[in-house]
Amino acid sequence: MASNSEMQTLWQESLQNNYGTPSITLTHGKGASVWDVEGKEYLDFLGGIATNILGHAHPKVVSAITEQANELGHVSNLYSHPRSIELAEKLKDLTGQSSARVFFCNSGAEANEAALKLSRLTGRSKLVSTVGSFHGRTIGALSLTGQSSKQKPFRPLLKKVKFIPFNDIGAAKKTITKRVAMVIVEPIQGENGVVVPDFGYLKALRDLTTRHGVLLVLDCVQTGMGRTGEWFGYESEGIVPDVITLAKGLGGGLPLGAMIAIGNSAQLFEPGSHGSTFGGNPIACASALAAISVLENENLLVRNKALELTLKLELSKSPLVESVRGAGLLLGIVLKLDIAKKLAQELQAAGVLVNATSESLIRIAPPLVVTDKQVSDFIKIFREVSAKHER
Repeated sequence: MASNSEMQTLWQESLQNNYGTPSITLTHGKGASVWDVEGKEYLDFLGGIATNILGHAHPKVVSAITEQANELGHVSNLYSHPRSIELAEKLKDLTGQSSARVFFCNSGAEANEAALKLSRLTGRSKLVSTVGSFHGRTIGALSLTGQSSKQKPFRPLLKKVKFIPFNDIGAAKKTITKRVAMVIVEPIQGENGVVVPDFGYLKALRDLTTRHGVLLVLDCVQTGMGRTGEWFGYESEGIVPDVITLAKGLGGGLPLGAMIAIGNSAQLFEPGSHGSTFGGNPIACASALAAISVLENENLLVRNKALELTLKLELSKSPLVESVRGAGLLLGIVLKLDIAKKLAQELQAAGVLVNATSESLIRIAPPLVVTDKQVSDFIKIFREVSAKHER
């Protein structure tokens, strides 16, 4: 089999350069472990960027995908199929709202595009998002993304988008009026460095948007499907949003997104309003149903919170670590030195995959099936690698 360097050459000769060239090529995985073309094993503590909620090749997911592929691979949205109805019913149950209705798509960006289009049907056009947010890279979703570096090459974007500081309810009070169609916010800002708002922030936003008749859209793409220890990542605030957007972990590793509308917002789309060729694909829905079943039956959301405490406690002992923030298995390791990208490379060389979202923060999002031993191994390797940079 080819080496990593040979695969880099092949990549450069056949794929566009929007990602740069990956340093390693992965061939297979099992649980929270993956292997590259040279046979080296890695602890996958990035999980496809919070996507592989049950890791790699989970037997229940593989079985569900195989069984569905043997029955029905794809139908257009001119027809229904049992798996999409079952999954929509399950997501509706998880919201706890009988009025909830689901639109299926393929990604988080598509789910947020659907939410944006839904907001247009309120008759208003002004949009409010937060500084540092990430909602996707399509033009509409990018227009809602509060990161200038990602927006700049593609301007002009959608007009009438106002960005307010995250976790600043005072700024929200000054901005949210009856002219606003929707406010979109992440329960935890993932791409911005796993930034967690103060408790009560989402509740205050809910109160403000309700007062002015504004849709509150919660982008739960990274926080959803149990990653934070809650199904969506906002439940501890005791609120009900108008719209929930999901993707990443939802498909159990396959491309699947959802825009869940609740209450009056669930009646805004009419036939012809929106669509997706592959949204709600039978195989992806079967994978999602299997993943949710495992999360429920193995009580992984509760275990997730216990692992959060262990990781926060043990990683904070490293002299290089300023703090560890986040919830469940979506955590940001804040460093005292601006060496996160270098540290991520060194961790990869030591057999651990993580992500540096900035020069000072390492993000981890391992699968919820990660074993206690793998967590211990990660902590040990992190300490060993980070020790080289301690003063």
